[in-house]
Amino acid sequence: MKQFELSTKNYEFVTITAQVRQAVRESGVIEGLCCVYCPHTTAAISINENADPDVVRDLLFALKDTFPDRAEFCHFEGNSAAHLKSSMVGASETIPISEGDLVLGTWQGIYFCEFDGPRTRRYYVQVTGEKE
Repeated sequence: MKQFELSTKNYEFVTITAQVRQAVRESGVIEGLCCVYCPHTTAAISINENADPDVVRDLLFALKDTFPDRAEFCHFEGNSAAHLKSSMVGASETIPISEGDLVLGTWQGIYFCEFDGPRTRRYYVQVTGEKE
């Protein structure tokens, strides 16, 4: 398993596709699976379009609109909306590997989703499967 660290801003999606692809290459796995996992309760991992930056902007807007901060929330840290977003997006993604590379659609990218930054965050990449 490989661990990565990144510094995030307040509320953003960070493209991590290149780092995940490199971890797959370094693993030597030709056919298998790659799991990308976020161990934080106010962040997430997502796969979505990476060609048009407006898609990410729209996703961030919709998540903020769907899960706004509310006065009724009781969590003492004041970040209940970030916990909700994290739960809805999810802590991990599993991507097939074929011919030594991630099987992603033409427009797909892998994102670390920050809902409660700025912070120093970690994510993990576990690659399993057949090697040459």
